[in-house]
Amino acid sequence: MPIDWEPIWLTLRLATITTFLLLIMGVPLAGWLALSRFQLKPVVEAIISLPLVLPPSVVGFYLLLTFSPTSGLGNWLLRTLDLQLVFSFEGLVVASLLYSLPFMVHPVQAGLENLPISWREASYTLGQSPVRTLWRVLLPNAKPALLTGIVLTFAHTIGEFGLVLMIGGNLPGQTRVASIAIYDEVELLHFQTAHAYAALLLALSFAILLLVYIINKRVTV
Repeated sequence: MPIDWEPIWLTLRLATITTFLLLIMGVPLAGWLALSRFQLKPVVEAIISLPLVLPPSVVGFYLLLTFSPTSGLGNWLLRTLDLQLVFSFEGLVVASLLYSLPFMVHPVQAGLENLPISWREASYTLGQSPVRTLWRVLLPNAKPALLTGIVLTFAHTIGEFGLVLMIGGNLPGQTRVASIAIYDEVELLHFQTAHAYAALLLALSFAILLLVYIINKRVTV
């Protein structure tokens, strides 16, 4: 049975958009967590880390309730912006942003925290603000951590299943990503097609991780 490439392209599109948006939003958040002395910072870190310990179905269930057209937020989005996040690609993007957030924030935060404090102090002494210090001094010296966050976010989004199924369902061309396609083919006992999808994801994930290890090794040498 020939493989349908649409779920693969949809998966790559979702992973690319999610990674790009989290790079814009997650890096400043990671920088703030690394440099801030805010007393409630552990609370923020715990909230960000929740997707690491909660089952995807739990996160998906609450997002489904939150974005449903019958909820206050879902109804407002539909009436005001004509945006329906349930069973739509846009909903998958929002859900993926929330669920993959720690995979971008934690590596970058750890990389920034491991840099010598003297670099920050020297930058402040020269009159640089914390924001300019982050972008001009710290991030250029935390490239391995930044690359790790990008790759982990991309790879994690590719492998999403429970969350995608809860918030997006199984709509061909809209929300039927590769992980859902594998599940469908197994249910239909089309093991050869399921194997083709799974092998593609396996090869892609391995290639991405291998590239990261090679690049990080060159950067640290």
